[in-house]
Amino acid sequence: QVQLVESGGGSVQAGGSLRLSCAISGNTFTMGWFRQGPGKGRQFVAAIDRSGERAVYADSVQDRFTIFRDNTRNTVYLEMNWLKPEDTGGYYCAADVSDWKGADLVRPDEYVYWGPGTQVTVSS
Repeated sequence: QVQLVESGGGSVQAGGSLRLSCAISGNTFTMGWFRQGPGKGRQFVAAIDRSGERAVYADSVQDRFTIFRDNTRNTVYLEMNWLKPEDTGGYYCAADVSDWKGADLVRPDEYVYWGPGTQVTVSS
């Protein structure tokens, strides 16, 4: 049974940093991070392949966020720097059981398993 559990959310001021973690039980998957702000749909943030060698980012977080993984710990991370108020929302990690699909990874329906989420609040 696959379980994903996020942690590391919190409240920070604009310009601050947070590191989110996603603990994975089960196999090694292509992993994605999504977020959902108040009154908004689920938005792609970043994805990483099984080995950690390939990653893709949303334009809005490029050069501020970094996705990486430690497969020895079965954990995927999202390092978030220079946070902005518009980064506020629930952050969710998700697992894709397929091989790397590049541009398709921005679609929430590409992912099979989801964690319960962790809240990030950025104040101005």
